[in-house]
Amino acid sequence: MLSSRFRYKIEVAGKSLPSLTNLDKGRYGVIVFENLDKYLHMDKWNRELLDKYCREYSVGVIGFVSPSEETLVAAQLRGFPLFVHTNLRLRDASLNPASPVLRLTRAGETAWGALPGDDWAVFQHNHSTYEPIEWAQRNSQDYPSDSGGQVHLPLTTVLQDHGQLDGIKRILFGSNLHFWLHRLLFLDALSYLSHGQLSLSLERMILVDIDDIFVGEKGTRLRPDDVRALIATQKIIASMVPGFRFNLGFSGKYHHHGTHEENLGDDFLLQNVHEFTWFSHMWKHQQPHLYDNITLLISEMQLNHAFAEDHNIPTTSGYSISPHHSGVYPAHEILYEAWQKVWNIKVTSTEEYPHLRPARLRRGFIHRNIMVLPRQTCGLFTHTMYIDRYPGGRDKLDESIQGGELFQTIVYNPINIFMTHMSNYGSDRLALYTFQSVIKFLQCWTNLKLASAPPIQLAEMYFRLHPEEVDPVWGNPCDDPRHRKIWSKSKNCDSLPKFLVIGPQKTGTTALYTFLSMHSSIASNVPSPDSFEEIQFFNGKNYYRGLDWYMDFFPMDTNASTIRYMFEKSATYFDGETVPKRAHALLPHAKIVTILISPAKRAYSWYQHQRAHSDAIANNYSFYQVITAADTAPKALRDLRNRCLNPGKYAQYLERWLSYYTAQQLHIIDGEQLRLNPVDVMNDLQRFLKIQPAFDYSNRLRYDIKKGFYCQIVNEKRNKCLGKSKGRQYPPMDERSAKLLQRYYLSHNTALVKLMKKLGARPIPQWLKDDLSTGT
Repeated sequence: MLSSRFRYKIEVAGKSLPSLTNLDKGRYGVIVFENLDKYLHMDKWNRELLDKYCREYSVGVIGFVSPSEETLVAAQLRGFPLFVHTNLRLRDASLNPASPVLRLTRAGETAWGALPGDDWAVFQHNHSTYEPIEWAQRNSQDYPSDSGGQVHLPLTTVLQDHGQLDGIKRILFGSNLHFWLHRLLFLDALSYLSHGQLSLSLERMILVDIDDIFVGEKGTRLRPDDVRALIATQKIIASMVPGFRFNLGFSGKYHHHGTHEENLGDDFLLQNVHEFTWFSHMWKHQQPHLYDNITLLISEMQLNHAFAEDHNIPTTSGYSISPHHSGVYPAHEILYEAWQKVWNIKVTSTEEYPHLRPARLRRGFIHRNIMVLPRQTCGLFTHTMYIDRYPGGRDKLDESIQGGELFQTIVYNPINIFMTHMSNYGSDRLALYTFQSVIKFLQCWTNLKLASAPPIQLAEMYFRLHPEEVDPVWGNPCDDPRHRKIWSKSKNCDSLPKFLVIGPQKTGTTALYTFLSMHSSIASNVPSPDSFEEIQFFNGKNYYRGLDWYMDFFPMDTNASTIRYMFEKSATYFDGETVPKRAHALLPHAKIVTILISPAKRAYSWYQHQRAHSDAIANNYSFYQVITAADTAPKALRDLRNRCLNPGKYAQYLERWLSYYTAQQLHIIDGEQLRLNPVDVMNDLQRFLKIQPAFDYSNRLRYDIKKGFYCQIVNEKRNKCLGKSKGRQYPPMDERSAKLLQRYYLSHNTALVKLMKKLGARPIPQWLKDDLSTGT
């Protein structure tokens, strides 16, 4: 969780470091040693190198004393006038209120009780460069009394080195981050040593949703006294958190479904409707993915809207929560559409994106102009009504409140939307106790500025803080059991592609698509009305249409006796910047197939392709003029230049794909061999894909003299070939352009050879050897 909201770079700080020339000068705010001993015992050359770097670029050092079987008593730390005692049991931690390191952490209180673990280290010093940040008391007779007989002197457990001795500022921890207070101090240490570069804002926004209003079995609902306690506690919290109001989510169908007193509680809640903010659930408290008919879903929402109007419940919050988070993620498109039509929803939240666990990695996204925020849990669920039934009892709940998970959630997240349920506010009223307590604890131990605001305002703040999260990344619902459970029952994971043909353009992808489609066990997507056989989902605006839109191109054949091996071909995927990340999120187990030809030949072919399609720039500029266009040239000319040249930087784009997919998932086809010897190429591809039974292409493909390439055999005298746009005969490339491209692609082709050798078991194509020999 500590790293979840920081932009950071990791260098393994062991006994040696990269050379000084390889370190990012001026960018390292702090170097962290998980094991202080490795820092102290670095070899002389590396230590001098590191110290020089730290002094030159004002880089601080954080070090943690790691547990060791050996107990040290008054042992001097190597190179420092500093002594350490280890393997101690301690209690009652407190902070130095004069420490300049404290920013988020607030001094003045004492963390009473035993500290976690029996392997603490404490520091003793006799130089003014050192200043304690945290103290603790011994927990037993583990630590000998001093000569004056005083046995309760505070022991330094976190120490600041001001750098007076060698010009390097350090903060040393006598234990790891298992102690909750050390997590706060670590944040402050990062901020202090990085001169504020690695800092979280001190502002925290809190919204508490109460789901399932009017929903619940008899005996679990709110009574009038519970509503009075809710209002009273809200006023107390609002005195500590400006703007705070509980946010109530209702399903009107279940109004007056409790006991007599609980029905009075419903009435009393509605009599005080303006004390709270409100949002809509569904009329029926059931999962939206059960609705595959938008008309029915809209009618359900309209019933809840009518209930709200009849009872003076505000309907303009622009916020809604789906029961069980179903339909928000994985996205059920008709839910988003119905929300906008009935409620004009602008914001929702979910705990499921990208996954429920780990909670620290929950993120937001925007889909169909609805802002989706990460939602947090607080340890209370629908069945959490009585303290004596709380898992682990009151001690476990208090642990979460007093420095534990709930406390840390608010510390690390600038914007917090918490999920609670109506049942948490009746019976023992655990939610009231939980939030009032954690807010008080935050005020005792932190300098955080707590506030609240309506959901739309929170969403706007969130995406200003995290603009990188605006675009969703669609994951595979079948890889997460929770997602599979709340996904539409009409969807089937088997319809997703098993492999992608990624291009690049003008290398033979259409021919490969045709050959693959001849195989009875292989099927591609249905054609797109806009881009024919290419869906172009992962690299364009189509991605924002969502997973439902994509899967509509892969309908399941319910009458088929066997499941067919689905694939998609989009030749623009190869060099798409975001494509590998998006493809891997949805299809992490897919195979990736690419075709490579001479990049110079590919560039020229693309230029001629554009001319054949009456592109104005291609028809008004020579090929040489296009590939030599300056960056000051008109945009249309620069765009054509880039589409000619950039995809040919093969190694660069393959490396990007290999940062997401393994080498075993990547198959590289020699485009020249596909043209000259497609049977062997297709046999190799079938082996790579492990498709059985294998298809015998030797009896299905034949060289067509007129077209100049292999075509599908129809009968003894007739072939079925690709259309007129394929296999065109172009004028030869002019010599000046050819020589320029040989030089231009020399470094890229060299990198490709190195990459292919690294991948192994892939022969170097003859065209690549020829390009390199000519280029040199």
